[in-house]
Amino acid sequence: MTEQREAVRSNAKYLRNVRPIDPEEIREYVEGNPHPAVVRQHLREDAPALGLIEREDGTFVPVADDPVAPRREPVRRFPENYARRLEDLLVERYGANWHADATGDLLRSTIRRFKSRYLERRPVEYDDDVAAGYAIYHLPGYYAAVQYALADLADRGLLGRRLRVLDIGAGVGGPALGLCSALPEDALLEYHAVEPSTAADVLEALLAETGRNVHPTIHRTTVEAFDPATIADPDAAETFDPTEPDGGFDLVLACNVLSELADPTAVMRSALEMLAPDGTVLAMAPADKNTSIQLREVERALEDERLRDPDAFDAGDDDSGVGDRRGTVTVYGPPVRLWPTERPSDRGWSFDVRPDLEVPSFQRKLDAATPEDDAEHAPGEFVNVDVQFSYSLLRLDGTRRIDLSLDTSEWAKMADMDRHVPNRIDLVAAKLSRSLSGTDGVNRDDSANPLFKISDGSERVDHYAVVTNETALNRPLLEADYGEVCSFEGALALWNDDEEAYNLVIDEETVVDRLVA
Repeated sequence: MTEQREAVRSNAKYLRNVRPIDPEEIREYVEGNPHPAVVRQHLREDAPALGLIEREDGTFVPVADDPVAPRREPVRRFPENYARRLEDLLVERYGANWHADATGDLLRSTIRRFKSRYLERRPVEYDDDVAAGYAIYHLPGYYAAVQYALADLADRGLLGRRLRVLDIGAGVGGPALGLCSALPEDALLEYHAVEPSTAADVLEALLAETGRNVHPTIHRTTVEAFDPATIADPDAAETFDPTEPDGGFDLVLACNVLSELADPTAVMRSALEMLAPDGTVLAMAPADKNTSIQLREVERALEDERLRDPDAFDAGDDDSGVGDRRGTVTVYGPPVRLWPTERPSDRGWSFDVRPDLEVPSFQRKLDAATPEDDAEHAPGEFVNVDVQFSYSLLRLDGTRRIDLSLDTSEWAKMADMDRHVPNRIDLVAAKLSRSLSGTDGVNRDDSANPLFKISDGSERVDHYAVVTNETALNRPLLEADYGEVCSFEGALALWNDDEEAYNLVIDEETVVDRLVA
């Protein structure tokens, strides 16, 4: 570290708890009286280590300790500044008419090709064209999805304003941009992306549009080769130690990447080992059957592994039993574990659905410019504003979003459902889907009965709640959010031969209550 930078840092440490740090003032205490712009640049570079945010007036203050407030409104659109920057990038690469003529045909064929390879479960090889097509088609949906998943943490006060984040397989940046939008302007984000492909070029361009308190670094390497020690501050002689209170990552993102990894379980295990004591790994996957089920397989393979000495965690005054899980991989959510000794072994296909986004201009342009003689094209082929996703939140401190333990004498257990058919039973379960029959606005079919996947964390096969007669007493099931726990009194247990699953019939004799949101 240069003497000048060390002097700036030392003065900042002294002043940060006294008054806002003004580069104009700091320069007076530094030998040679450097220009305020030089001082400001030093402060910006050291802000993550010093815990400082830059305000609009150019001064620096400590980041607040209070957590990020949860998002209450739906994500309605992809931000215009990011959309403009993406279009600028497309113009730079392909020209002003990037969406038309030969370049438009190239991008459309590229999108068709990687969509086909994905459906065939074949790896996608990234080049500049694939990265551009991927950004056009997938960026908005991934931007929105990650914000809904992070809201689960914010709801419980577990998303801090000072975050060190690792983004595994960051791609073109959908999750990264969504994270930045989920945080307030006075949050401090030290963001590290691991992305070896040319998608990193798009990511770098879009990250330049983020706020002044976002400090990004792109590591152009594979996750297997990534060494977290490289993020330590060599000038401050710091080391990366996830067991220390301020060590490790507060959040690790592994979004839409597990299906592209040779050993996703091993990568996720490494991610968990890099967590801060109170950190979270967020893994996400598209809602389709294969990737969603794979996500649950990885989640279940890691659950209950002991990765850290429980004595490294603050025991606190809690007597809820959380301390028994410290140091082991715990599923925070959205799946539940309502029976302490039980774990699910059904196929695990569960996903959330949120409102569609407004169509961004770059998707509209590419779709509208499709030649009329393109026999493969149907209007809207290159528009992708669906927000449907599977996700898993894993922690090492034993915390669960829903920490509810059931009494077998009062409630039926899904693992024992074969004993209950065809009787009416009482049970407690989480709602783990929107209506799969489309009765809640997704592919709407008003003639179908509302159908929801439900889980108590003990099931061996899929369980569904089907509402055959909606009443005021069972309507809470329809009103409950994804992941919310409800009690069911008087549900009729039936076996469905066609689906090889259990149906819990919810009718005029059934009472449903929302227990834990």
